[in-house]
Amino acid sequence: MASNREPQIFIFLSDLLGKKIVEETGKLIGHVYDITAEFVEPYPLVTGLTLSSTQKKKPLFLAWRNVIDLEKNVTVAADSASELTVLNLQASELLLRDDLLDKQIVDTDGAKVRRVNDLQFLETKNGLHLVHVDVGFRGLSRRVGLDRAMDVLSEGLFDYKLSDQLISWKLVQPLLSPDRLRLNIAQNKLSQIHPADLADILEDLDIKQRNAVFQSLDVETAAETLEETDPKIQVSLITNLNSEEASDIIEEMSLPDAADLLGDLPSAKAEGILNEMEHDIAEDVKELLLHPEREAGGMMTTSYLSFPPHITAGEAMVVLRREAEDVDMVYYIYITDEEERLLGVITLRDLILADAETKLEEIMDQRVISLKLDDKDDTIAEHFAKYALTAIPVVDENDRMQGTIIFKNLLDVVAPHLGK
Repeated sequence: MASNREPQIFIFLSDLLGKKIVEETGKLIGHVYDITAEFVEPYPLVTGLTLSSTQKKKPLFLAWRNVIDLEKNVTVAADSASELTVLNLQASELLLRDDLLDKQIVDTDGAKVRRVNDLQFLETKNGLHLVHVDVGFRGLSRRVGLDRAMDVLSEGLFDYKLSDQLISWKLVQPLLSPDRLRLNIAQNKLSQIHPADLADILEDLDIKQRNAVFQSLDVETAAETLEETDPKIQVSLITNLNSEEASDIIEEMSLPDAADLLGDLPSAKAEGILNEMEHDIAEDVKELLLHPEREAGGMMTTSYLSFPPHITAGEAMVVLRREAEDVDMVYYIYITDEEERLLGVITLRDLILADAETKLEEIMDQRVISLKLDDKDDTIAEHFAKYALTAIPVVDENDRMQGTIIFKNLLDVVAPHLGK
């Protein structure tokens, strides 16, 4: 602002909207219709205001540098009328009234979808910053000029004082178009939310917002969130992506989850995605698609680590460090012979504690609990409950290793059917 004073006051958007815009001379220029702000970190900075003119139909814009005072009216410098231009938003700017007020935002701290009832600014010597979002009833009352009346009513009748429900802008993610969400990756706070909470948020949004939010996520976050989302919504989200974009996300999912999702898609869409996926991953997924969802073959992942019995713990650790990032199950490593017959299992703890020169056959547990490809979900659940394992290997009729079932994959299949 042009003033030499060092203000530091809070003001609400509802207090600014509709205010007269007057020059220092008292000349009326118009009324505040909206406020523009640039999305900079940590708090968006107000860049100007828009107003309606009797001479032009398009919104007119006045840069915030012209503003001198906000007390009674929005007072601007003399001759500010000559600086009015037709509104031309920059890529990083938003109209706060049109783009945020009454719109939904995500409270990333509470992992909830909230409605914006008002916005609060902090005026400093450096400008006007958007610092809080008001999501409470008092924000609505303020906008219609009834906040003081509601305060008196609530205190008089209920001995209760209404308070503002303010969320710091640092904890807010607006729900905009995918392109605008991607403009500034630092602004996309959604990746900070746990995937399970983010999945709940997606399910609370309408289709348009859901797609916008999902398409703004980075590939890894999108994959983790998709794994936690209802199957019907999974299908909807992936259907709205082209095959190349969908394949990038599905490749980051666990193999059982990827297979379940592709199995729910129309065959033409699934085939298109498989053709775009890396060959090895696509082949693993196709193998899982051959088995019913509620049998061991349909729940298992083929992404696990197996070693021959004669290598040392040190050699196994080298491979583990190199490949663990791309493997679904690392807590157990399996020992197999040349024909992939399952000989034993070693926990990650035992491998780490073993002497580097010790051969795996010396520390492996030969009492391996395993499942057959066609074992049903009730048998699988009994094995997990009885033996308290976090993963169980799956073998064929000749005891050749086919995959391993992670406990989470069992829950993903069984949990939706519980209570029915």
